[in-house]
This record gives sequence, structure tokens and C-alpha cells, in this order.
Amino acid sequence: MSKFFIDENLPAKVSVWKGDDFEFVTSAFQSENDSAIWDHAKANGLTIVTKDSDFSMRIMSSSPPPKVIHIKIGNLRLRELCSFLESNWKMIESTSSHSKLVNVFRDRIEAVD
Repeated sequence: MSKFFIDENLPAKVSVWKGDDFEFVTSAFQSENDSAIWDHAKANGLTIVTKDSDFSMRIMSSSPPPKVIHIKIGNLRLRELCSFLESNWKMIESTSSHSKLVNVFRDRIEAVD
């Protein structure tokens, strides 16, 4: 099972993101910058979960670790976002287990190996 590093632009309230398999950028760093997040995830074998396209662009020219899950579902109300992620997390996590990048859209999940 993978461990996940949830970026600051995503809510910690997602019910499936509880437990030892989830670390939050806001808990790990006082000053969040992409390079520090990347380096921490790489050093600890974490998968970055983010809405930030910088990470998905960076993984395309790199080899894991880290892996990246890029949430590309647009702006939703907090309740809708949490509901979407809770409903789709098992598929997202499963897809991530064998892909370096997972792009998550409202209507599909795409894997990049």
C-alpha cells in the first residue's frame, strides 16, 4: 500500500484520508514550496496528491518516487469535492499503484506509466 502526501490546496477533511498512510503538506512544512514538497515525497516514497499542474509536468521528465495524483476536476464546493474523492478514492489509489502519474477528471481517471 502506498503512502500519500496531500498538498495544501486539497482539504484534510476527506474521510478516506485518515490514518498513517496520509501526510499533509500543511503539517509537514511551515513554508510550502514545490521543490521542498517534491524532495520530501521523494525521500519518503510518498505519492503527491495535488491540484497543482507543476507536479504532473515534473513527473513526466522524472522517474518515481515520488508518484503524482493530479486532481483536475475544477472548482467544487468543499462538500462536493470531499464526496467526489471519497467515492473515487479506491479507483484512484489502485490506478496509482502501477502508474507514475494519475490524472483525475470528473468523468474519468487516466494513468501515465
